[in-house]
Amino acid sequence: MQDPIRTRREDGILEVIVDRPKANAIDLATSRVMGLIFRDFRDDPELRVAIITGAGEKFFSAGWDLKAAAAGDAVDGDYGVGGFGGLQELRDLNKPVICAVNGICCGGGLEIALSTDLILAAPHATFALPEIRSGTVADAASIKLPKRIPYHIAMDMLLTGRWLNVEEAHRWGFVNEIVMADKLMDRAWELARLLASGPPLVYAAIKEIVRDAEGSTFQTAMNKITKRQFATVDKLYSSEDQLEGARAFAEKRAPIWKGK
Repeated sequence: MQDPIRTRREDGILEVIVDRPKANAIDLATSRVMGLIFRDFRDDPELRVAIITGAGEKFFSAGWDLKAAAAGDAVDGDYGVGGFGGLQELRDLNKPVICAVNGICCGGGLEIALSTDLILAAPHATFALPEIRSGTVADAASIKLPKRIPYHIAMDMLLTGRWLNVEEAHRWGFVNEIVMADKLMDRAWELARLLASGPPLVYAAIKEIVRDAEGSTFQTAMNKITKRQFATVDKLYSSEDQLEGARAFAEKRAPIWKGK
């Protein structure tokens, strides 16, 4: 039996491919594997950026594996570290994650995509939250989607389960770029290499600030930044990279980021 998750690492970039024919659906065991992969990505100082995509040309992921559920996987079972798909509840993931949507992206698959930082999609990609039709709730999407796109569009998707084509998803802003299918992974790697060449301590600070600010007021978040109450900001402000950035600007050269 082939591994349900395939990985590749190169130049500080980790590529994660969900490979569970035919719909790349995720059962409890697969979710636990994904959690360990993204935990190790988070904790590996050599890795800077991750890309997640689905195998094949039809599905990114159909989300929760209903066949596994029918066979006994509990919907509230042990998804492993990071929750469903390894990303949704993974604490302190302060590195950029790119999602390359190569086809159908629905249910838990869409929730995984919403847990990433940048979403690229092929022209044939489609998006939906069909949980309403099977009598359950798209829990993570109910929390995240109304914060990502206009409220009434999010509620339309949640309440009716209707499908969005890639143009509409791009129009509402949760797809960054539409990329021809045969160029999708090339573009994902191009973007990943750009991010991998950037300042990792700044990325970490950005992600922690953005994550914390979702549940606080502007002034509260600003006060935490200026008082260095974010661990990532405190580390950044005391780092060699902070000085390197200023020196490189003054010397009119490209900075050399060390992540320390």
